[in-house]
Amino acid sequence: MSGLNINDVSMTFELPNGGSVEALKNINLNIQKGELVSVLGPSGCGKTTLLNILAGFLAPTEGIIDLNGEQVKKPSSERGMVFQQGALFEWMNVSKNIGFGPKMKGTPQSEIDKKVTELLDIVGLKDFADKMIYEMSGGMQQRVALARCLANDPDVILMDEPLGALDALTREKMQSLVLDIWKKTGKTIILITHSVEEALLLGERLIVMAPRPGRIHKEYNLPFAELGVGADLREVKRHKKFGPTRDEILNMIWNMEEEIMGRAEN
Repeated sequence: MSGLNINDVSMTFELPNGGSVEALKNINLNIQKGELVSVLGPSGCGKTTLLNILAGFLAPTEGIIDLNGEQVKKPSSERGMVFQQGALFEWMNVSKNIGFGPKMKGTPQSEIDKKVTELLDIVGLKDFADKMIYEMSGGMQQRVALARCLANDPDVILMDEPLGALDALTREKMQSLVLDIWKKTGKTIILITHSVEEALLLGERLIVMAPRPGRIHKEYNLPFAELGVGADLREVKRHKKFGPTRDEILNMIWNMEEEIMGRAEN
């Protein structure tokens, strides 16, 4: 089957004291090429664990992940990762950071230079090619991280709270950039976030996960990502369905958190 397929995936971590934690249980999901999926849920629901399994950093205890019919067993350039912190090379300038992946593949320098120039334009950094990473703001570093991921031409972009450390205004600008990149490149994007509003804005499909063990609780198909491409995201938030959907999901997650706290007290 084409796309990214998650088939009966479960993950149990063994603890040093002999106990275990069931982080994920029976996750089933099919993500088609070009979909933009946001994943949301309370702390401890296994969002990041699932993303690390998709990236190939972890092997699931049970189940199989496959991308376009090939089983995911280890990290690969077909699945690019953007972390909360850019994980960039401080000793390299912006252009060299972006071109690092293609250089490691042995791509001719002329092709690397062309690709880097194109990506700098896409992420709005064409005047910063020679800047060092430590000279860049947090938002600009995340733009570099996005461009570096795109330079490897992955089929799937995995994003783990990539905007969580940014101030509100920069975060809004980056949300618009993510939507633009999604529309311009046609890439499959899976984004983990703790923000309900961000999940609504950046997920044409939104997956709400429940905790202990982590599992899919509810799925939404939403119009807001498509509406937000090239638009003022504040206007999108005024859509008649945005507020009620946000409140429904907030209440859902609040109830899960209350249940978790009740378990802890017992």
